[in-house]
Amino acid sequence: MRVSETPILRTRAGRLPRRARRAQLLEVALEVFVEQGYHAASMDEIAERAGVSKPVVYQHFPGKLDLYLALLESSCDEVVDDIKRALASTQDNRHRVEATMQLWYQYVADQGAAFRLVFESDLTNDPDVREQVDRVVRESALAIAEVIREDTGLPQDAAYLLAVSLVGMGHVGARNWLAEASSLSQQDAVRLVGRLAWRGIGGFPRDVTDADGAE
Repeated sequence: MRVSETPILRTRAGRLPRRARRAQLLEVALEVFVEQGYHAASMDEIAERAGVSKPVVYQHFPGKLDLYLALLESSCDEVVDDIKRALASTQDNRHRVEATMQLWYQYVADQGAAFRLVFESDLTNDPDVREQVDRVVRESALAIAEVIREDTGLPQDAAYLLAVSLVGMGHVGARNWLAEASSLSQQDAVRLVGRLAWRGIGGFPRDVTDADGAE
């Protein structure tokens, strides 16, 4: 997550402005939740690590679940926004595929903590948490499906199915690459999976007019 990128500016009294304090609390909470899981994490420890009293934490977040959901929403928003930027970065569809695969592996490699918060939550039985996790896949796939639909003429449902499959290939593959401590470098893994994805989606020509691929 990029919560740490928020400037931490102190007032003359040594207190943080509200936005900066919120960013600090989110950053500290991310560490605690990833280390201990939702159930074992406590607001007391988050407050202690942030160097504030527990009432200060409650001024920003009414409860532990509210804090967790704020973290989750921020991380999910980041993933979806990055997918959209990757798609908009080029008009070359092969490069788009490579860019989206690169995004997933970069996200895992550089922001493993946030990635685990989203995809390895121990609170997925909570409907609000499950909705945020599902939203990453759904909104990422919708963005990719729009490009597929515009380029191929496939119906929305067909384009969306292909897009969901690409998203799964990206984040599931990246998770496995990280968990198994693969001997493949990140660059090699992205190149390999990107080639596989392109050989699949690249087989749908721009003049396809139905879900069966008939012209």
